[in-house]
Amino acid sequence: MLFTDRADAGHRLAEALQHLRGEEPIVLGLPRGGVPVAFHVARSLQAPLDVIVVRKLGVPYQRELGFGAIGEGGVRVISDDIVRRGRLEQADLASVEHAEAAELARQAERFRAGRPRLDLAGRTAIVVDDGIATGATAAAACEVVRAHGAARVVLAVPVAPPDAAERLRASTDEFVCLSTPFAFSAVGEWYRDFSQTPDDEVVSLLAQAAAGPGPAVPAPSAPSAAPSDGADGKDVREELMIDAAGVRLTGDLTVPAGAKAVVMFAHGSGSSRHSPRNRRVATALNQAGLGTLLFDLLTPAEEANRANVFDIETLADRLTDATGWLRGRVGGPIGYFGASTGAAAALRAAAAPGADIGAVVSRGGRPDLAGPLLPGVQAPTLLIVGGNDPQVLDLNREAEAALRCDTRLEIVPGATHLFEEHGALQQVADLARDWFLSHLVTQA
Repeated sequence: MLFTDRADAGHRLAEALQHLRGEEPIVLGLPRGGVPVAFHVARSLQAPLDVIVVRKLGVPYQRELGFGAIGEGGVRVISDDIVRRGRLEQADLASVEHAEAAELARQAERFRAGRPRLDLAGRTAIVVDDGIATGATAAAACEVVRAHGAARVVLAVPVAPPDAAERLRASTDEFVCLSTPFAFSAVGEWYRDFSQTPDDEVVSLLAQAAAGPGPAVPAPSAPSAAPSDGADGKDVREELMIDAAGVRLTGDLTVPAGAKAVVMFAHGSGSSRHSPRNRRVATALNQAGLGTLLFDLLTPAEEANRANVFDIETLADRLTDATGWLRGRVGGPIGYFGASTGAAAALRAAAAPGADIGAVVSRGGRPDLAGPLLPGVQAPTLLIVGGNDPQVLDLNREAEAALRCDTRLEIVPGATHLFEEHGALQQVADLARDWFLSHLVTQA
């Protein structure tokens, strides 16, 4: 089983955990990569989400061998057998524990941003990670959760090797795993996008969850409801099917109550509508009162052929058709947010005659792939590039010179192509939000 990214894994894992909804569980994500998976599990189960911060205690001369683990609240899980067999001195153990305790406290404070840890006493706790290699950290987390008073501990992961899965089944109340491939060498090989999860993304997802459990995630095949634009005083959140250029595409529409404009997202190569980076930006736009539509420009079968993600003409045609479809559902101006090759599709679609696009933002885009159509773009366009992404930066400087519309190039210092550095993605979100607010809302 191959997962698109952690959000996709979270949606699929949530389906396998629906039987726990009636137990009113608490979902706990292992940082960092487990939190994006856990976020979608919690949303689907309409359950509270927290982070489970655990630090493995490694034998001083053989760190990969753990003699125990520590968790918040002074919880210690120590293997007396390993301590005895390793002839470990108390001074050595104390030194390791002191160092790990300091890092544990730092992480917990950073991720929760001052919010208290959720009380697990007497509750069903679902511990979620993005995958398991050896299972040592996940097993330690489950022990810590039990020590915090959880009545039932469920470990849920998208993928794990068969031997680790067998061990974990024996050490948890329930173990849920979607795939246990025999040809397992690393968790990342079972994801199309297994890019690093930055601290900022963990902080953002936990903050969103703390604001409320959010709506249940609808089934992917659920048909779209009657047109709604959020103007009736209620937020609109729905997964829907979009007819575009002869194919049906899956999308996630969010329209805050009173939204005056909607931004359509065109994701880049190797990504999907579940891209955590695009969703981070979409959340910032929603919080600013803008609607968003994240959707896949390719069907799952088409995504298997990587050449399709560089077929900018087809992607732009579908974006144009989807724009027409969206105009039939919501009122107000429409903007485009494009990433990588998706930015080229957004610019090409914005250059089409009669496109009437209110604004465009490109993140780490490949505007060169829009070629000679760039001068035809009339929508105000913001190009955002990382300062440590030299090749793409050069391409965007050339595009800035070719564009004839209101254009600005913003360079995020120290950021690389995926803006994974601390605070970089937040800068992207802030820049995009301000651009759309100043160029879309004024048109409404």
